Amino acid sequence: MSATSTTATTPRELTVRGIILGGVITLVFTAANVYLGLKVGLTFATAIPAAVISMALLRRFGGTTIQENNIVQTVASAAGTLAAIIFVLPGLIMIGWWQDFPYWTTVLLCAIGGTLGVMYSVPLRRALVTGSDLPYPEGKAAAEVLKVGLGEDDSAERNARGLRMIIKGGLAAVAFNLMTSLKVASSEVTAAFKIGSGATAASASLSLALIGVGHLVGLTVGIAMLIGMVISWAVLVPSFTSGDLSAGGAIADIVDKTFSEEVRFVGAGTIAVAAIWTLLKIIGPIVKGIRESAASTRERQAGEQVELTERDLPITVVGGTILLSLLPIGLMLWLFARDTHLQDNLFLTIALSLIFVLVIGAVIAAVCGYMAGLIGSSNSPISGVGIVVVLAAALLMVLVHGREGDAKQTTALVAYTLFVTAVVFSIATISNDNLQDLKTGQLVGATPWKQQAALVVGVVFGSIVIAPVLNLLNSAFGFVGAPGAGDDALAAPQASLISALAKGVFGGDLQWGRIGLGAAIGVVVIIIDESLSRTTKLALPPLAVGMGLYLPMSLTLLISVGAVIGFFYERWADRRNDPEHAKRLAVLMATGLIVGESLFGVANAAIIAGTGEDAPLGIVGDGFESWGKAIGIIAFVLIVGWLYRATQASVRGEERTTDEAGLRTPEN
Repeated sequence: MSATSTTATTPRELTVRGIILGGVITLVFTAANVYLGLKVGLTFATAIPAAVISMALLRRFGGTTIQENNIVQTVASAAGTLAAIIFVLPGLIMIGWWQDFPYWTTVLLCAIGGTLGVMYSVPLRRALVTGSDLPYPEGKAAAEVLKVGLGEDDSAERNARGLRMIIKGGLAAVAFNLMTSLKVASSEVTAAFKIGSGATAASASLSLALIGVGHLVGLTVGIAMLIGMVISWAVLVPSFTSGDLSAGGAIADIVDKTFSEEVRFVGAGTIAVAAIWTLLKIIGPIVKGIRESAASTRERQAGEQVELTERDLPITVVGGTILLSLLPIGLMLWLFARDTHLQDNLFLTIALSLIFVLVIGAVIAAVCGYMAGLIGSSNSPISGVGIVVVLAAALLMVLVHGREGDAKQTTALVAYTLFVTAVVFSIATISNDNLQDLKTGQLVGATPWKQQAALVVGVVFGSIVIAPVLNLLNSAFGFVGAPGAGDDALAAPQASLISALAKGVFGGDLQWGRIGLGAAIGVVVIIIDESLSRTTKLALPPLAVGMGLYLPMSLTLLISVGAVIGFFYERWADRRNDPEHAKRLAVLMATGLIVGESLFGVANAAIIAGTGEDAPLGIVGDGFESWGKAIGIIAFVLIVGWLYRATQASVRGEERTTDEAGLRTPEN
């Protein structure tokens, strides 16, 4: 084939304008995510909003393709994930080790860790994306947005219907989130109550995006998460609070503290065991993926043709980058620990730390990629992974230095542990995201190596802006628990928890029994899942159960509800003339819910950051809270019901059009 012919069939993909646009979006979204994450402990996904913005802007310049827009969302997706480093780094301020965030240290830590996350996920693509039936809800949602937005799928009429479903879902989500931001409707309903001698709570986040996620992940994952939730809130919370109620205090506060400080550790134990089991099950496909990637590299070097959609970064580049990254990481660890109380065993400490980053980074990349495929990167319990990593890193330091020592040495050990955890956490956040992007790319015909290169660019852009935003927020507000923090200090809940865990390991007062209980639950769930898979068509994904244990009920419940609604809708769709198209319209509607809430989240985060107020759009006071709950529940139920009815009406409308054209229609 001639060079001209090859060029003619190669779509515009990795372009300068796409990289620049993705980089600008990354800078803005990362800043918003850092603020929001430190304020309330949550970040928002940026891939889908970036895809929408990209299509709106690049279309004006002409000549854009679905693959080029996919590159933009790939670059910008780093903003929603790398910002999760805030779940660890502020801990160094809280323990008094840092007074601010050193710019180049923070940039290099995020950039190198994030790049390692990309490299580790390259061989995982074949094992967990192309060779797996994981749902990848956000990856599929982003692909549907790109396909419909650029009209590159199905007929013009079907594309128009699909676009209308995305718009309906998006506008519904924006409208409802605007109501909650105005405080006219509540965004969450919760109630704490006694149960026997203990107490528990019931809560639901009125999030349309969670309904969309539930629809996309399916019934199996939804039920598994529901089971985990029931274990947490109907068994563990009442058991752990038994006897505490007599000491006084609000029931809601006791329940919240019990869940955060005890039950979540049970969930982390379950996630750890499920993660190890999952890794053992997928190690074969991972090795196979590495071999296939190496074979593909050899074929390309020999001049043989390899399909665009099968071209990863060469495995030699991947392996070389991973090994070379250990040099700057080792230098950063030395600079961090020199002239401290770790000086005596510094060489051994750094050597073991590098092995830890190399090995645990690979394990965590695989586990996070699997979790992202299961329920999406936005809803993955990435802080649960952080808990497992900090415990492992702290135990490694105990083996080297022991627990005996003065307060200064203990503080130095805690700080060093947090720094090592931050490196591995950077790997985790990006691998948690990269496979979602690669799933999107698979569905739109993208070239994997170009996406992998684009995400490295996104990591660099995100790393540049994290340090100054962290320093700005630290100087303006400070962090709860840090020396000199004021009344308006940012909570940084995950960083507070992870630093407390490190202190607990070195202080010898960590409650290992809770983590052990979670591990035992994980073993039982694995046995049940294996029995079901061998004797029936049913499954009970252990990681999904662990996530149900770990995540707040407000999130888990709505994902499960969305999964159930999606199941009944698909049963209805199976009776239509074109079941797959009927199902796809519902997927597009669910995608619209995620798109709408994500875009509103971006805008609202910018308003919050600009005003410095918790609820800058609120128009009613606290006295309206009871009415707000009632309005929120009623509006939420009506909107969900209307959206699914509208989707069914669209399917029926197309069937009537087909019937009028003289084609066969379904009998039902």
